[in-house]
Amino acid sequence: MQHPDDERPVDLCEDGLPVLPDQTSDDTDLGWGEWRSDSDVSRYLEERPPHWDEYV
Repeated sequence: MQHPDDERPVDLCEDGLPVLPDQTSDDTDLGWGEWRSDSDVSRYLEERPPHWDEYV
């Protein structure tokens, strides 16, 4: 017994819009209310663990 989808043509061309975006707008830094800096290096330097200061 054949089902209707068995004979349905499927376009495999990727010219159209993506089915789902890779990342939604609410899943970004701005979506969470945070500002994204040009470089996260300053953030990493500010958020060092306290024990790192012992070795400097």
